[in-house]
Amino acid sequence: QVQLVESGGGLVQPGGSLRLSCAASGRILSLMTMGWYRQAPGKQRELVATITSGGSTNYADSVKGRFTISRDNAKNTVYLQMNSLQPEDTAVYYCNADLYDYSGRHQSIGGQGTQVTVSS
Repeated sequence: QVQLVESGGGLVQPGGSLRLSCAASGRILSLMTMGWYRQAPGKQRELVATITSGGSTNYADSVKGRFTISRDNAKNTVYLQMNSLQPEDTAVYYCNADLYDYSGRHQSIGGQGTQVTVSS
């Protein structure tokens, strides 16, 4: 069984920074695109950033220039460095991964989420 475990959320003041981590574990043959999504209270879940296995990245317009997604393929881990955080960044952040397991089955799995709160 494959699972994702997120960490690094918390409370930060406006203008501050946080770094989220998401580690994939289990019977993983190949990790493909990994990404971060977020959901604020009363709003739909939205894409924050994605990164392919080759390192190509994609960002939501609202976070470009402030957030950086990266990955460590040796550790099956994806990171989200968040700088210049604003109250509107407050949300539960979810990790997602597309992968093939050792059975050759394609899966798209998500993590349990980590709360990010930006407030003074």
